Amino acid sequence: MRKVALVTGGARGIGLAIALNLVRDHDLAVTWLNTPPAALPDGALAVRADLTDKDAAPRIVAEIIDRFGRLDVIVNNAGLISPSRNDVFDADGLGRMLNVNVLAAHSLLVAALPHLKAGASIVNISSVNAVLPPKGAAIYGASKAAINLWTKGMAKELGPSQIRVNAVAPGAVNIPEAPRPDELVKLFADETALGRIASPDNIARAVRFLAGDDASFITGEVLTVSGGYRL
Repeated sequence: MRKVALVTGGARGIGLAIALNLVRDHDLAVTWLNTPPAALPDGALAVRADLTDKDAAPRIVAEIIDRFGRLDVIVNNAGLISPSRNDVFDADGLGRMLNVNVLAAHSLLVAALPHLKAGASIVNISSVNAVLPPKGAAIYGASKAAINLWTKGMAKELGPSQIRVNAVAPGAVNIPEAPRPDELVKLFADETALGRIASPDNIARAVRFLAGDDASFITGEVLTVSGGYRL
């Protein structure tokens, strides 16, 4: 029986690349909010959901179980980035970002845990900004540092149930739907050991590894996929 994977924010960018990679040998569910998925294969389940809604996680999990009868992999990819200037406090914007970037993962875990069996895997999408704070967006970096710590904490708590929890921390990624300006790409590439920035597929391959059986003895880890950014 095929395993079932959920990718939050799976309609575009990194999330879509992860979804299209996993769907090769998983039944697939994705969540989306503003951009309907246009490239998913037949049979995939697309759930429109605002992950800041307290009722979203139970509804998402219920739809997956109703369609597929199981859930084996959760990829917490959905995320927001909001500026955090030191002279302005945007409580609503920053609160929503923290909710999506950190609390949504915990909400989904709580809803999914009764259905996760031994061998299940959770992969969180972090960022190099968890350890390299971005100027003007320190709270975003803090949210990714929080998801790194949550990754380790949940790996410790869920380990006895043989459920693994890991994270992938991308560096700069060029998203086809929203390509970075050439000068910014060059700036990032010049600070990267490999002299280039990532494609979404580079991140998707790392997620696939951590989600799968080849990583069956890896948990609580944050895998940086940055091409050697700022070495």
